[in-house]
Amino acid sequence: MIQDFLFQAFAASAILGAVIMVTRRNPVTAVIFLVGVFFATSGMFLMLDAHYVAAINVILYGGAIMVLFLFVLMLLNLGHADWRDLRGPVGGLVGGSIGIAFLGILTRLFIGGAEARPAVEVTGNALRATIEEQGVIGVVARPLFQEYAIVLEVTGVLLLVSIVGTILLARRERA
Repeated sequence: MIQDFLFQAFAASAILGAVIMVTRRNPVTAVIFLVGVFFATSGMFLMLDAHYVAAINVILYGGAIMVLFLFVLMLLNLGHADWRDLRGPVGGLVGGSIGIAFLGILTRLFIGGAEARPAVEVTGNALRATIEEQGVIGVVARPLFQEYAIVLEVTGVLLLVSIVGTILLARRERA
């Protein structure tokens, strides 16, 4: 019961953090909320007994990629403060409706939440069986370097091009 609640709380906080991240005008604030989404996602991986993936998610995305995003924002000087993010009646209406929707979903899961439990248990049991067969690192490494090798390489090239492009954009021409 507590595992189901924690998984659903991590999922709700990841969705809520993503919605808040998208609605922010200040890019630094958006990056901070994205870090919260990564931590909530890692919590969901922990609840599914995927400890290695959770650790990699925190270390790689929550640490390295977010430092890269903040570095790019500081180079482009986009971190100016804007206090009009989603305030006023529109922001209150959006926030209140999202809050009521989350409370309704959580209430429904607590009252008649037996149908939500098997999905988590089936996924957890499948992960346990795969871990016993291949090992913890094999579960992540085998698909990453066999089936998704091209995606891994393209992502690396994309990150390299974005860093070089940011440096070229931020460079000041000398007189």
